[in-house]
Amino acid sequence: MRAYGRDMRHTSLLVCFGIVLTAGVARGQQEDFSKVTIKTTKLAEGMYMLEGAGGNIGVSVGDDGVILVDDQFAPLTPKIQEAIAKITPKPIRFVINTHWHGDHVGGNENLTTAGAVIVAHDNVRKRMSTEQFIQLMNRKVPPSPPRALPVVTFTSDITLHLNGEDIHVIHVDPAHTDGDSVVVFPRAKIIHLGDVYRTVGYPFVDLSSGGSFDGTIAVADKVMGMIDSTFKVIPGHGELSTRADLKTWHDMLAEIRASVKKQVDAGKALDAIQQMKLTAKWDERWGKGSIKPDQVVEFAFTAVKSKR
Repeated sequence: MRAYGRDMRHTSLLVCFGIVLTAGVARGQQEDFSKVTIKTTKLAEGMYMLEGAGGNIGVSVGDDGVILVDDQFAPLTPKIQEAIAKITPKPIRFVINTHWHGDHVGGNENLTTAGAVIVAHDNVRKRMSTEQFIQLMNRKVPPSPPRALPVVTFTSDITLHLNGEDIHVIHVDPAHTDGDSVVVFPRAKIIHLGDVYRTVGYPFVDLSSGGSFDGTIAVADKVMGMIDSTFKVIPGHGELSTRADLKTWHDMLAEIRASVKKQVDAGKALDAIQQMKLTAKWDERWGKGSIKPDQVVEFAFTAVKSKR
């Protein structure tokens, strides 16, 4: 495992389901994006974060052009392009998808048409190429148009040597989905985690897309071993974070799992465990988003039972 900003010896979802799960085109047909504004935050020289509707976008700008991490929804592409044009006249050359959900890949087709190359893990292309079923929403998601699909895919990792950076795109164990990647900009000391980490609520573990609650905990642990306290952490949704914020998230999830496991070991059923309100001390901070306390307990329960 690669470490960034530390000695190798010391290495160790917005708040509505529709945003998370619906394909970008379908969402555009259902929602009015006219009032959405794109907020641009400079994170470091040549590095920015864009916030609008959907997943946070990472932006690398330099002599080689523009590299995006995720691209929100198709109807927002012109606004995203306009926000980037205020930073640089350079073209968007590459888009890296952190996973397959429509609020992160909805702009792919538009940006491909504009000349960008889409990069993602193998499983992102596989899931985008075929109809998907999101169990949590009891909803089918149709295949994406061919021009929306990633054309460069990888199995474990890939590196883009652009804008003076060695941009590392690293596939992690199943967490939010089975196609999650984290994207590291080591020179700028920035990491984009996609939806394996978010600050707007409890994690959404898309079990029907191969996600894993245990994997969500494991990825947070892995990333904490890769970065130091000087790194800026871009979550899939929510405000810019730090390594300390990520540790708080990790420790919360690990404690929830341990509490649920204790009750499973005692022979308790899911309904009984949910009635115990094991997440109560975190619900004010994390339980007001799309994933409710009973659901995160169910994610933990499923993870524990899968190990038996």
